[in-house]
Amino acid sequence: MKSLKNLANRPAAAPLAADDILEFHAGRLLLLLSTCGGTTGTINGLTKMAKLDFFVRYPDFFSAALTEGLRRKAVRTDAVEAAMVRHHYGPWDKRYYHILAYLESRRLIKVIMTGKTRRIGLTAHGKAAAKKLLEKEAFSDVIGHMRNVNEALGSKTGNELKIMIYDLFDEEVADQPLGQVISGVRK
Repeated sequence: MKSLKNLANRPAAAPLAADDILEFHAGRLLLLLSTCGGTTGTINGLTKMAKLDFFVRYPDFFSAALTEGLRRKAVRTDAVEAAMVRHHYGPWDKRYYHILAYLESRRLIKVIMTGKTRRIGLTAHGKAAAKKLLEKEAFSDVIGHMRNVNEALGSKTGNELKIMIYDLFDEEVADQPLGQVISGVRK
């Protein structure tokens, strides 16, 4: 994963996937903090941030979680925005630390340790940047989805979300080996 700045000298014909661009993920996390972080733009814990991000990136898992009894119906795997892997505590993206450091170095977020919990919050500069993104029509669908995720799951703790994911999606997540890409809800 590279910053757009570092990709400027690549050949124009070389394919470029949004998933490979640091700013793509950074923008999504800014929107997530703004949308799911309440009035302060703060999410308590990496686990909670990752699980909310999972439901944003995998809209079919979110739909299945809302309709628990229907969760085995056929689902589009192309609905996955950016793949995550099975980690010790459920869905995870190995790039989180890189993305958070990027955001923190630009003074868009502040990470504060409270006991063993990392509280990830928007700074004033981060809130202003998120506000600009929130106003862009290109992000309206993902912002609407984030609002739905926040309304349905935002009050849960990271641990509660992790347990819910493992309970509902045992085959797709919990039973997968560590590091396995989570591909989609199975039939």
